Amino acid sequence: MPRPARRHLLTLTAAALAGPAGAATCPPVDAAREAAAIRKVIADMEAAWNRGDFQGYMAGFLNPGVVFVSRGKFQDGWQGTLDHYVRDYGGAPGSQGELHFHDIRVEMLAPDAAQLISRYKLSGGRRAQEGINTRLMRKVDGRWVIALNHVSSIEAA
Repeated sequence: MPRPARRHLLTLTAAALAGPAGAATCPPVDAAREAAAIRKVIADMEAAWNRGDFQGYMAGFLNPGVVFVSRGKFQDGWQGTLDHYVRDYGGAPGSQGELHFHDIRVEMLAPDAAQLISRYKLSGGRRAQEGINTRLMRKVDGRWVIALNHVSSIEAA
């Protein structure tokens, strides 16, 4: 893993682990409101994907510093993740398939950090698959984004 990505991953991990311990000294968080805002980010990403708008999909990720792990590899930040999506799913209209996130669970870790775990199903397109996403969400400049994304997938039957 490149040194900047490793350093960023360690920083994100430390922030996530420090979140619950420091939460007692932070101002109260309306967990339901923040979880709804996070779910909206995920719904907007799903809609963008399904219309073939990879740039719109990527709006849900921290730019440029997202750490993205898929198929046992680190993608190269935001641009590398976008390149991966275009290369593996782009091309002809509809080649991206239809994406659906479900069983979404959000746990607030701090006023600016949350853990999101969800299942997804990608049907049709070039590579039908399903799996689980584990995400560290961060609130940056008042907006929730995915700072760390780990995908565990299997080819759909």
